[in-house]
Amino acid sequence: MPSFAEWTDDALVAAAGADEAAFEQLFERHRRQVARIAGRFFSQRDQIEDIIQDSFTKAYFALNTYHGTHEASFRAWLTQIAVNTCYDQLRRTRRRPEHAVEDFDDHEAHEFSGQLRAAASDVESALVSRDLAGKLLARLSADDRLVLTLLDVEGFSVAEIAEMINWSVSKVKVRAHRARIHLRRVLQRFL
Repeated sequence: MPSFAEWTDDALVAAAGADEAAFEQLFERHRRQVARIAGRFFSQRDQIEDIIQDSFTKAYFALNTYHGTHEASFRAWLTQIAVNTCYDQLRRTRRRPEHAVEDFDDHEAHEFSGQLRAAASDVESALVSRDLAGKLLARLSADDRLVLTLLDVEGFSVAEIAEMINWSVSKVKVRAHRARIHLRRVLQRFL
């Protein structure tokens, strides 16, 4: 059995049809990426795990449609599958509407304000900052969360995101800009 750890994604895709271990290596290599994307749509661990499993199942059965054109092609292709899987799940569950900024009660607002001040002054509060970022992003629509996650966390370009989610480049830019403005307003309210 060959060691697939050093193989490129494209080589693993080519080998996955004949050797299941090659696809397992792709799964291990890209599992966290899919989990981060799912985590921007869903907060419960079991929902995220379902998205991971569904995304990789869809990817496995669609491997014959993958045509790598550059080094990050598989990552972008898998990201598109994960995003579509998240949207499919949202449609199936008819998730409740997004929370508005006004949904913070006084106790949460006071606690949130205190956490923001502590996070700003304490370098060791990375976990708190991450939790706060998650709470802030939860106030955005699913589309806005997706755009900011793909841009700022995953590091995709605006053009790559536009291609992945079938939007125009200008729409991606506008959504990212509006989402950042919304986040700034939320932050100003609590500082």
